Amino acid sequence: MTRAFISIDIPEKIRKDILKIQKQLPEFYGKLTEPENLHLTLKFLGEVDEEKIEKVKLNLIEIKYGRFETEVEYLGFFDNIKRGKKYGPIWLHLTNCEGLQKKIDESLGDIFPSEKRFMSHLTIARVKSLDDKKYFLEGLGKIKIPKIKFGVDNFMLKKSILKPEGPVYETIEEYKLI
Repeated sequence: MTRAFISIDIPEKIRKDILKIQKQLPEFYGKLTEPENLHLTLKFLGEVDEEKIEKVKLNLIEIKYGRFETEVEYLGFFDNIKRGKKYGPIWLHLTNCEGLQKKIDESLGDIFPSEKRFMSHLTIARVKSLDDKKYFLEGLGKIKIPKIKFGVDNFMLKKSILKPEGPVYETIEEYKLI
């Protein structure tokens, strides 16, 4: 079984811009997303057997979607108290990714259910706990997000290998946008 997902990788230059944002985050207990792991998940597939992976690969190759530009629009924070966890990820919203995500959902409709609610977010940190939530949220609100734009000309089918020190992502297949 392979833990798989479909994503847009973040270009090296943009990773450096995101690192500058990460350095401005207020104090929290948790972990920053490593630069090499920065990506936007378009669809999480979960644990998938090799036969299903092959079907996914065949379906994804049929997607016809044009290159597009995305931009970091704003910073957000998922407070996961309702899910039984205390806190969750800090993320950046990326624009214009919904169309490609919908195409992926449509192409995999015979294998996986469609996303109920896709929210285009790039996780930049995971918060485990906070000393002062009010101070933390005020600090997030003070971060000025620079204009960060980049072109998207491909997407990836990836596998996630979970290790004690954190996940390692490997590309299974790359798909070019036309």
